[in-house]
Amino acid sequence: MSQPLPLEGITVVAVEQAVSAPFATRQLADLGARVIKVERPDGGDFARGYDTEAGGLASHFVWCNRGKESLAVDLKDPRGLEAVRRLIARADVFVQNLAQGAAARLGLDAATLCAAHPRLVAVDISGYGAFGPYAHKRAYDMLVQCEAGLVSVTGTAEQPVKAGIPAADVAAAMYAFSGVLAALLRRGTTGRGGPVEISMLESLAEWMGHPLHHGMHGGGAPQRTGLAHAVIAPYDAYPTADGGQVLLSVQNDREWQRLAERVLGRPELATDPDFATNRARTANRGRTDAVVARALARLGSEDAVAALEEAGIACARLNTVADLAAHPQLEARDRWRDIATPAGPLRAMLPPITFPDGPEPGMGAIPALGEHTDALLREAGLTDEDIAELHREGIVTSDHEGCRLG
Repeated sequence: MSQPLPLEGITVVAVEQAVSAPFATRQLADLGARVIKVERPDGGDFARGYDTEAGGLASHFVWCNRGKESLAVDLKDPRGLEAVRRLIARADVFVQNLAQGAAARLGLDAATLCAAHPRLVAVDISGYGAFGPYAHKRAYDMLVQCEAGLVSVTGTAEQPVKAGIPAADVAAAMYAFSGVLAALLRRGTTGRGGPVEISMLESLAEWMGHPLHHGMHGGGAPQRTGLAHAVIAPYDAYPTADGGQVLLSVQNDREWQRLAERVLGRPELATDPDFATNRARTANRGRTDAVVARALARLGSEDAVAALEEAGIACARLNTVADLAAHPQLEARDRWRDIATPAGPLRAMLPPITFPDGPEPGMGAIPALGEHTDALLREAGLTDEDIAELHREGIVTSDHEGCRLG
């Protein structure tokens, strides 16, 4: 018998914007939670305006906000704030990533809410944490990548670069997601939820574990090596005869022996002291890369991958975003679905958590700004007259057209 999604029956209220909190709550929605997204009435989550590349909608917003209900309300108005507080009082989880101090001024910080509602799990996501010299510093993703040292180990020897995805936001989102799950488990045992604090800096600093430990304990900071690995060789991308690039990774000396014998056609390199060990190959990285590059340059990409796989050498193609969208493995595993949006159906990938004995994770609609405002205000106890007054005064907005799948 099929099992329900694990978070069915859990209600989440989120005062959220951009990526870190929205991506965290989208994970909860995918697993069956009801997520009520609180947005400003004058434009909503500012990520709605980042671009128009997803069928006229913003690609960030489509990525992070499926399966949610949108309540567009001005929290600076006491009536709007009271309506949200009523919804929070009935919720299981609250998540916010407002600017440092803004939630506390509204009484929506985790400590205040958990004191009033002991069963509530409340999450504060910030750039740098609740206190310390950086607590009130603006914390955009690229800036936190720099503060966390990620940029210093990413790029080429000549040029540091930021990650091509919002790594600090995603790191914080995933720790917020797992923090909520842990707190819900604790509540199941103790009956109490409690506050959860997540900072972007600390989340990304955890992901910096290898270079951090390498540097702190005597190895020095790893050098930027582009696609190459700082301490393993060969581990890089190499051009092929058809203009493509193939990456390969030799993890131990047995693999180097197979590569030398079966792909490079140079069996003597398996025992050559300049190449026989990883330490030697790394010390002679230029010569190591040159001999690998010469061999792969004679082959097309498909032939190079086939030869490497036949020899048991880990390898990959250097794919583009378009290649990922058409990836044969994702196609074979049936990972694509259409989701409803205000602009019509858009293709999206199933979330990576799969339950073979249960239903598919949720792939709910992308909400229009304020699409669920009136229904949620009624749920909070407001009358139709109250709601009409809030509309007249611009305290709330609603979009009743909703989303389309077909």
